[in-house]
Parts: sequence; C-alpha cells; structure tokens
Amino acid sequence: MKPNFIDHISLIVKDLSRTEEFYSKFLGEPTLRNDNLVVYKIGDVKLYFKLSPKGTPSPNYDKDDVGMNHIGFGVRTLDELEKFEQFLSEAGIKHSEFKVGKFGNRYVWLDDPDEIRLEIYHCSEE
Repeated sequence: MKPNFIDHISLIVKDLSRTEEFYSKFLGEPTLRNDNLVVYKIGDVKLYFKLSPKGTPSPNYDKDDVGMNHIGFGVRTLDELEKFEQFLSEAGIKHSEFKVGKFGNRYVWLDDPDEIRLEIYHCSEE
C-alpha cells in the first residue's frame, strides 16, 4: 500500500510576517492565517508555515545538511519559466540565472527569508 497524494508540507519559520510577505508575492493570498500559522495552496498541496512551538529558533537552515534540500514549484512551459524569472527580477527577489538540471529540465532557484531553497522548475508533461 502507498499514499495517493501529498496533502501538505509543513515548515517551521522564524518570522511569520516576513515569510508571508515573501511567499505572497508569488503564491497569492494565504488560504489561512492566524498568529502562529500561514497556509498556501498550490494545486492540491497545502504549504504550512508555522512558528516554532519552542519559541527560540534553531541555528540557520542548511540545505546541504540532513533534512529537506529544497521545494520545487513546477511550471509546464519554458515561457512560464521565463515569465516567472522576469517576475522575480521585477519583484526584487534575488534568484539564480537559468540552470539546467541533471535530467535536462531548466530551473531557477531562490532562497526564502529563512534560507530555505526553492526552485521554479520547468516540468514538461510527457
């Protein structure tokens, strides 16, 4: 037996307002917001950002350490990817140049306010 889908991804962040400001630029308005949680919906997957229940942030996130390496947001066409890269530039969001992955797909990476790596990935349907 295996699951049928990914329902949500949950991330702990240092500053909820800063996180909401960053992600709302390209994910739109959150579907839920309270003092400890911001939720966005991308397709059928929910992305939860929560404040640490411990109250004190741990050392900085390291994408190359054990744990999550990155979140990949998909687009279906190269035109969409190019428009997204232009949008990031116009919004003043620091990002990479276009990259080519090991499977030949193009992408752009960026880091969120907690240095969590994000990719905007051209994922053509085959």
